[in-house]
Amino acid sequence: MLRVRFTAEDLLRVRFADEPAPMVELTLAIAALRRSDPVFALWRRRTSQTLPRSAGPLLELVPGTGKGPLFLDPPSPGFDDGLDRVLSTPTPFVRTELRRVHAARSGPAPWTRLLAERDREAWQALERAVRTAHEGVLARSWDRIRAGFDAERAWRVQLLAREGIRATLAGLVPGGRWDGTTLTFEGTDDIEITLDGRGITLLPSVFWTGRPLVGTYPREAFLVYPAVTPLPLLDEPATGNALAALLGRTRAAILELLTHPRTSTDLARELGVAKSSVSEHTKALRAARLLTAQRDGKAVRHSCTPLGLGLLTGCPGTTNG
Repeated sequence: MLRVRFTAEDLLRVRFADEPAPMVELTLAIAALRRSDPVFALWRRRTSQTLPRSAGPLLELVPGTGKGPLFLDPPSPGFDDGLDRVLSTPTPFVRTELRRVHAARSGPAPWTRLLAERDREAWQALERAVRTAHEGVLARSWDRIRAGFDAERAWRVQLLAREGIRATLAGLVPGGRWDGTTLTFEGTDDIEITLDGRGITLLPSVFWTGRPLVGTYPREAFLVYPAVTPLPLLDEPATGNALAALLGRTRAAILELLTHPRTSTDLARELGVAKSSVSEHTKALRAARLLTAQRDGKAVRHSCTPLGLGLLTGCPGTTNG
């Protein structure tokens, strides 16, 4: 059983990550290769056939439970920054995490002992493994990973607005419940996390299908939970062509971007079009009840409605009209 103890301050500091964390997704993708999950069966077979041998060290470090050493998956928004953080992990933390991981197994692999000793060749092997695994597992699917993350985040934000923080957190996976200010999820092991005012950042993953995982760091904590739609069930990017045919290329692109709120200036910059053109398109999308607009100082922030999100994901939206 996983218990996460909140204070009132922690509840005020719950937030959603702005974007997927490549190192976290990479670790959970390796975990997906290690476990027998029917949803990932075809993906696992195809990926295993093309995964370079140099990525092998990651398979030794990351179990199917996803509970590998925390230094391996810092929640950085960029891959290069995340890898830098892995390689610069303080040695005491490396040793503590390797001891924790090895305690749950029969014993450490010889090369991981060298990691704990800060052996240069062992760390170079780990860097090669991370780079080749990223290229072979994540890079080719990143557009789908990002689309799945954005759709999941947008849906949860809508849920948060309707049902509040307690219902949203308990509903991250089936069976989640509150006992006072302690959030509980069923599981085979017994883990208790006390947030102590750090709050927590919610990080959905399209590679994870199990109970939420919590990573705690000195100044932050992250709760990784399974996105409603795992990677193998996400549509290929070509699906976006149908939306473009329906709405037009620019309006479809605007709707896809607005799974995360943006201003007209943001949209104009990211799409490379005039702000006046963006205004015309957002006006049409608002009239169709596919997005909403809210003033934020001098700027106007646009965001996707449940109906617009349903159009993006292929799930029915709701309307009151």
